[in-house]
Amino acid sequence: MHFILVDDHPLFREALRSMIRLGLPHARIDEADSIQAAKTVLGDRPAVDLIMLDLSMTGVTGFDGLMSLRIAYPRIPIVVVSALDEPRIVREALQLGAAGFVPKSSGKSVYMQAIQEIVSGSIFVPASVNLSMDRTDPRRHEAPPAAERIRTLTPAQMNVLTLIKRGKINKQIAYELGIGDSMVKAHVSEIMRKLGVSNRTQVAICASSLDFDRVGL
Repeated sequence: MHFILVDDHPLFREALRSMIRLGLPHARIDEADSIQAAKTVLGDRPAVDLIMLDLSMTGVTGFDGLMSLRIAYPRIPIVVVSALDEPRIVREALQLGAAGFVPKSSGKSVYMQAIQEIVSGSIFVPASVNLSMDRTDPRRHEAPPAAERIRTLTPAQMNVLTLIKRGKINKQIAYELGIGDSMVKAHVSEIMRKLGVSNRTQVAICASSLDFDRVGL
């Protein structure tokens, strides 16, 4: 089996590597300390069985890292390994395409169970993570949630959405993605339709609702 550990804390990568080695001594394990470094590794070695990703890394906002890897490598399962185990964060990570979620504080047996189930094609969340919605949470009436709507976007639309979120105008988006202005406009129109909003400001707000480090959970 072949893993890539994506985390900007070398001590945690070392601990996770050692844990995997105990259970899977013959596994191949690569490491990356950023999303870009992970893409470089994946570009050289695309036959990876599982990406183990921390959400909170330097230069990464909210779920941007997860979305970026899902866009670039949609067939490789990603398990989020994070200290941020609030139920809303876990739910939205899964809705955005994560194949599982493991709190960083979990023991070896949980990590190995997650690896086994995800590689076998299942979705994994440990029993210790309660995904039930608090009845007092007004967001329980929202349907569908932002993450679920964003997940309906195509990879090309996700690229455009990411640049809208960064404040780019259509001409800048066209230049960065190497496409025509008319194609950008078509993508923006389809993004607004899928997200159920009427202007690009609302598009940016919808995308930014997934920035858990800004919403004070």
